Amino acid sequence: MIYALSEALKIIVEEGLQARGDRHRRNHEAFVAGVEAMGMSMVVENPEHRLWSLNAVRVPEGVNEAAVRKHLLHQYGIEIGGGLGPLAGQIWRVGLMGESSSRNNVILLLGALEGALAAQGHNVTQGAGVAAAQATYGD
Repeated sequence: MIYALSEALKIIVEEGLQARGDRHRRNHEAFVAGVEAMGMSMVVENPEHRLWSLNAVRVPEGVNEAAVRKHLLHQYGIEIGGGLGPLAGQIWRVGLMGESSSRNNVILLLGALEGALAAQGHNVTQGAGVAAAQATYGD
């Protein structure tokens, strides 16, 4: 464990603390733009109060949140969490932490989420989430 901690700290130093924070913020903002472009919303309404590394997304009305998570896992190898306690069945918890906080992962997740929602019969414009995220990145 000490070796792992040492290596993790070396990676942080190599990237630079400010650059690491900027990367997490940028990927969070792109993810939120994609979620909102698909007609969904974040649990925490005020952007200043959100965690960049753990994103809580409200599950759209009529969507089986567990079925979407299962679809993401089996079709794409992407694992997201469901809500806990009083939020069980109502939200998804999406981690964008450390090395998993990358542009490629955000784009992949948004595209996969669009497909998972469509598979449930949820009306979502295909490509809207990915396009909004890419626009946030400046593409």
